[in-house]
Amino acid sequence: MRDQRLDKLADVLVNYSVKVQPGQLVRIRGDVVGTNLLEAIYEAVLAAGAHPLLRISSEACNDIFMQSASEGQLKHIDPIAMAEAETIDVSISLWAEVNTKSSTRVDPKRSGMASSARKPIFETFMQRAAAAEFPDQYPGVKPLKWVGTLFPTQANAQDAERSLREYEDFVFKAGYLDHDDPAAQWMKIREQQQRVVDYLTGKSLIHFQAANGTDLKVNVDDMVWVNCAGESNFPDGEVFTGPNLKHADGGVNGVVRYSFPAVHNGREVHDIELTFKQGRVIDAKASKGLDFLEAMLDQDDGARSLGEIAIGTNYQVTEYTKNTLFDEKIGGTFHAAVGAGYPETGNSNQSGLHWDMVCDLRAGGTITVDGEVISRDGKFVFDEWPGN
Repeated sequence: MRDQRLDKLADVLVNYSVKVQPGQLVRIRGDVVGTNLLEAIYEAVLAAGAHPLLRISSEACNDIFMQSASEGQLKHIDPIAMAEAETIDVSISLWAEVNTKSSTRVDPKRSGMASSARKPIFETFMQRAAAAEFPDQYPGVKPLKWVGTLFPTQANAQDAERSLREYEDFVFKAGYLDHDDPAAQWMKIREQQQRVVDYLTGKSLIHFQAANGTDLKVNVDDMVWVNCAGESNFPDGEVFTGPNLKHADGGVNGVVRYSFPAVHNGREVHDIELTFKQGRVIDAKASKGLDFLEAMLDQDDGARSLGEIAIGTNYQVTEYTKNTLFDEKIGGTFHAAVGAGYPETGNSNQSGLHWDMVCDLRAGGTITVDGEVISRDGKFVFDEWPGN
């Protein structure tokens, strides 16, 4: 018998997150290990009167490709994937892993080639997603709604150092699926987070400082802040924008020391320290995985620039679990992603990379906006803001 929480999750994804409409073409994709959730989503899409397009992937086949593909195959731009990015109305992605370390020994240069080949597909997807959020800014661009979620597996539970049952409870609680009406809860969170967005809109300089030595200044002058309350990531809980890389100061300056190991394509990199000058990473350090980090930063011209700056606001998530979907949402943290920016924020940085890395502010950290401290030790200073 299927876990009833999966049916509740499918309902929230289809009817709240992306609001599937009759007649839409809805791509549903994920690894075969997540079949139970794929089926629940498929049923919910049919019930909404839309046309489901199922794309089942295989972690094992991806491993074979990364190990055996020629350089030409790694750099090949999949025309079918491009056509889907141009055609589908909705994308629902399910992340489900059997072995989160399966790519650990892949040559970083090969990973970079494969990532770079996805760049034009990614750019098309991102522009259409931006058009869905801000249609007036993208006249003539067909909008695309999307959401991604996680199907909890033994591999994820092991990374989080929990039993599968404990990890499932963590995942579903983070999405408020233990509530009778999760969608209503996310609408309430949206209202709370909008106060943060309203305050940040029109501000110019954000200064992040942490006890670990992080001292990062990000210029957000004229940038657009986005309220994330379960429509694109699920679970969610953040507000984000992109740095103004066209500003005279380059948009990003200083040092950020990330608090947790950063995971990308199954590879862990520990104790990352990035130094920015005039919007570019000029120095990168790591105690483990430095070769992979450098290969990712060198894959294209945009990879050494910052594409996103965000504040985590999900206070249901309190512990690091080696899964970015949850770790970047931890209430009392911020994350800064190198690589591609989100066009809807005004950041036009293009790259095949988008790598979120998290810095904890809960022990001696502050966020200062145009000279005013708005967050101390991971909590907003205003009582009515999330986390207080």
